[in-house]
Amino acid sequence: MGDFVISTNQMVGMMIGVAVLVVALILVFRYFLSKKATEDLSEKYAGKEWASPLTARTKYPDVDVFKFGRSFLWAGGIASLLFIIFAFNWTQFEQEVAIPDDAWIDIDEIEMEPPRTAEPPPPPPPPPPPVIEEVPEEEIEEEEQPEFLDQEVEEETVIKEEPPEIEDAPPPPPPPPPPPEPEVEEIFKVVEQQPRFPGCEDMSGTNKEKEECAKTKMLEFIYKNIKYPAIARENGVQGMCVVRFVVEKDGTVANAEVVRDIGAGCGDESLRIVKMMNQMPQRWTPGKQRGKNVRVQYNLPVRFKLEN
Repeated sequence: MGDFVISTNQMVGMMIGVAVLVVALILVFRYFLSKKATEDLSEKYAGKEWASPLTARTKYPDVDVFKFGRSFLWAGGIASLLFIIFAFNWTQFEQEVAIPDDAWIDIDEIEMEPPRTAEPPPPPPPPPPPVIEEVPEEEIEEEEQPEFLDQEVEEETVIKEEPPEIEDAPPPPPPPPPPPEPEVEEIFKVVEQQPRFPGCEDMSGTNKEKEECAKTKMLEFIYKNIKYPAIARENGVQGMCVVRFVVEKDGTVANAEVVRDIGAGCGDESLRIVKMMNQMPQRWTPGKQRGKNVRVQYNLPVRFKLEN
């Protein structure tokens, strides 16, 4: 005999059914009592002597609500027992994430290439050569001879002397120094402890084991949220995109860009998944160099593979 398993939808349906049943019983019981209340019970029991005062504690046995107490007690006990059984067998099924077998490969084996862009337009054609026209001799004018000025200096010629330089004049002030360039923190590519996707920091083990766990968690996140572009699906586009980003000191993702794109919207979808990481409740574990948090460049491969 297999295990008795109840899914979340079945459990919610049962709870709604129990609530509807309870409301229906209340309405039926109210209708029954209101119908009894319209009967002339005083004439029915006129002159009747009760064997015990407790028999007529509600005035007439026809409207005695206490006689249904045992039935309601049994019904409530059975309902509670069934509810406990259902609660113990209530199982929450985790969504299965289909991760391709070759979803993760060594990034060094991937040839990086810039994103595909539109080809530049061809250069315009060269202008046609100028047309040389022959000019008749009648229209050729004689060139004017240049006029030479007499530059001879005689004794009577007065030459203006330049004013002497003033030796006591203060030197001009030096130019102001250029503003200091803003300090840009170094972005590391290889560090002692690589940044890790969240979800595995509470586990016990070495940094290598935590890195493998974080890699699995990251693949589950990617292929749980990824949406295969319709254009790529219709045209059978498959392959590997690579997104490069920087894991900051506080674990946020910045400067995300597509460095390898297979087209058909796959690069944009990969970029969207990476930007979603800043919306998670937990941040990345930043990389460390000499015990300090540093900025680390990370290359993430995202494989698009159609299911057969």
